[in-house]
Amino acid sequence: MALFKEKLIELLIKQKILSKERLQEAIEIQRKKGLPLREVLLKEGFVEESKLISALSESLYLPTLNLSHYRIDRSLADIVPERLASQYTAVPVSRIGDTLTVAMFDPLNIFALDDLRIITGYRIDPVLALEKDILHAIQNVYSHKKEESVVTQEESVESPSTVLGEDTLELDNSKEQGDAVPVVKIVNLMLAEALKRRASDIHVEPQENNLRVRFRIDGELIDAFTIPKKSENAITARIKIISGLDITEARLPQDGRFKIKFLNKEVDFRVSLLPTSFGQTLVLRVLDRASLVVGLDSLGFSPGSLALLKEAIARPYGMIVVTGPTGSGKSTSLYSVLSLLNTPERNIITIEDPVEYQLEGISQIPVKSDIGMNFAAGLRSILRQSPDVILIGEIRDSETADIAIKAALTGQFVMSTLHTNNAAQAITRLIDMGLEPFLVASSVIMSSAQRLMRVICSRCKKPDNPPNALLLNLGLNPDLQFFRGEGCPSCAHTGYYGRQAILEILMIDDIIREMVVKGATSEQIQEYAVRNSGMKTLRQEALLKAEKGITTVDEVVRVTAAQ
Repeated sequence: MALFKEKLIELLIKQKILSKERLQEAIEIQRKKGLPLREVLLKEGFVEESKLISALSESLYLPTLNLSHYRIDRSLADIVPERLASQYTAVPVSRIGDTLTVAMFDPLNIFALDDLRIITGYRIDPVLALEKDILHAIQNVYSHKKEESVVTQEESVESPSTVLGEDTLELDNSKEQGDAVPVVKIVNLMLAEALKRRASDIHVEPQENNLRVRFRIDGELIDAFTIPKKSENAITARIKIISGLDITEARLPQDGRFKIKFLNKEVDFRVSLLPTSFGQTLVLRVLDRASLVVGLDSLGFSPGSLALLKEAIARPYGMIVVTGPTGSGKSTSLYSVLSLLNTPERNIITIEDPVEYQLEGISQIPVKSDIGMNFAAGLRSILRQSPDVILIGEIRDSETADIAIKAALTGQFVMSTLHTNNAAQAITRLIDMGLEPFLVASSVIMSSAQRLMRVICSRCKKPDNPPNALLLNLGLNPDLQFFRGEGCPSCAHTGYYGRQAILEILMIDDIIREMVVKGATSEQIQEYAVRNSGMKTLRQEALLKAEKGITTVDEVVRVTAAQ
């Protein structure tokens, strides 16, 4: 941890254990090798471990313990799991009342102290010891214990599918998690299963008699498994710990995030907790950064829509508005655009609530309304940072909309989202917020509406014969061959596997600008764009995918029912 490193550097200089030159040499080695500073100091022979421990003890006012002359009661192994001890290089040495004394090399590791306190239920009293002595003690203390199963019979998880092995999952950049602690394993298994099944959200919902876990896969919620009610508090506490949240607060909503390493890739989770009558319900949003590097070409847009989108983002300034309901892929599309625009010569700043994906080379600002840092206030500050590209997570009020429009008029490229049904309504929504029509017409260069459609599973795809009346009503040729998914284990018997985006793009030309200034309705704008500019509506884009056998006719109706 940074705190431990800073304290160590200060200590080495203050007690003259190392000269500034030698210390700088060690820091350079540490940067090159990516190892902890203390490990470099010891392995490279900069300082003796005994001297380092003695200095730390004096500085931190913690006692030291010579474990080589100390016999540890093996019954303590039942309190602290072996993997937790190995993970944090910490071994329990004694228990008096509600206090557990633990020998550690890094007593400033608050994550270790919190995990030990929550999992053991004891107050943790750390003492300093040599790292090699701690490792030797761990080996001795736990040598008699056999490896326990993933989840005990009493804490069994009812799951309809096979769960990935825990050794493929790393939480908090740690390779192993609590070998003998069912709650840690249950959380690990839940995350691994969700990632294996391509879930976008994990819902952990307390019921009267159990804890229900559901996964949102391809936009639909499905039951995953249930967990005994008595494990509820421990599971909630575990997720709070790794999310950096207050485990003692159960009355107010909380938001946090954490990161895991799964199958050699990093995945972020955004966590939301909400108190309910049966306990705290949790929703974990899966944020896979790998989905952002695939590029716009891989999101499923039709060639025509993709060409118009690329034309719009090639403009040096102006405003792009993306509309759609929650979960329609707006953030993924905008982040993919940001990744495309993210070049050394551009200054890109975002303001979001919250920051979903963390992108290197981009300044990202989270909204903090409780201290007055809302979209409008943040946007005013951003404009003083000489940005080239600005992403506003959502335009929610007239003040934010006004600043965004004026920024687009004064040379910035601005992107944002709104909640409307179609692309044309975004224009009239901005005017309804109190903006002058001529400002909207002059600044907005493109408005788009987006939805996500489920794709037919390729493993169980078979010909389909929808009713002719339905096809004719949708404007489809009944002579065409359509398809559907029969359902198989690969798609969890849903008939769908994955999703693709459909995009309705309204390019603002001179005639549409004139219509906006004259107060045309969204219906009039859309009618003109479809008739004269060749704009394809969401329904038309969806029908093209059905005709190509990418999705089903039923999915077209479901996704574009409001069109």
